Amino acid sequence: MRYLFAVTLLWAFSFSLIGVYLAGQVDAWFSVLIRIALATLVFLPFLKFKQTPKPLALKLMLIGAIQLGAMYSFYYHSFLFLSVPEVLLFTVMTPIYITLLNDALEKKFNPRFFIVALIAVFGAVAIRYEDLNNNFLIGLLLVQAANICFATGQVTYKRLMVNNTLDDKAIFGWFFIGALIVAIVCYVLFGDASKLPSTSTQWGVLIYLGIIASGLGYFAWNKGATLVNVGALAVMNNLLIPAGIIINVLIWNRDADIVRLSIGAGIMLGALLVNQVINKKVN
Repeated sequence: MRYLFAVTLLWAFSFSLIGVYLAGQVDAWFSVLIRIALATLVFLPFLKFKQTPKPLALKLMLIGAIQLGAMYSFYYHSFLFLSVPEVLLFTVMTPIYITLLNDALEKKFNPRFFIVALIAVFGAVAIRYEDLNNNFLIGLLLVQAANICFATGQVTYKRLMVNNTLDDKAIFGWFFIGALIVAIVCYVLFGDASKLPSTSTQWGVLIYLGIIASGLGYFAWNKGATLVNVGALAVMNNLLIPAGIIINVLIWNRDADIVRLSIGAGIMLGALLVNQVINKKVN
């Protein structure tokens, strides 16, 4: 758990850094590319090309492409439509996706989880019920797509590494290589070269996010995921929400509508409570 707690504190700042210094100012595809490229460089020196079985390398690349490459693509663009606290709150669905995916891989299915998802959606709507528009809905869908990618990566990485005997550092570079391929393709196809970083602050944020938050952060998070059960992993995903909101409101967003955020958060926490009850009945 110590890995997951440490990364939670680390990532709590990332949401605000993206929302305040990058979103709408620096091309999202470029931000994704630089962040993943820097993370790849961190682990490239440790990579054991010859010692890694090809099937394992390919699976790690695929997981990285989904959990990081595709996830960042959705996640960064969501900041164009939502505030930082909204992005954070809408990640509340990730534990449900983790549970559903794990059940699917175990060949189990519980339709009652859709009740939980529906409650969480009501919580999201409560935050912006007076200003529901296409931008809000697009942002909500983008965050959910990012949540699904993040959940998929965590569950599949945990299952893949159960019987792994190789040093994690020696193979984790493949994870970032898979993500980098997605980032390069997306930037070539959709990137806007006229919206590159223009200040030292923006470059500094990107370097921090790439080397520290992504490079060290994802390694420690996925390492931690292999050391806990699926239930604990699902819960730890939502610890990011209060941590990120507290930092955002205290430092950058003091004018946030605390009452409305609290109501929405309360409904979403109710969804998690229902999720816990369902889990206990099922198990």
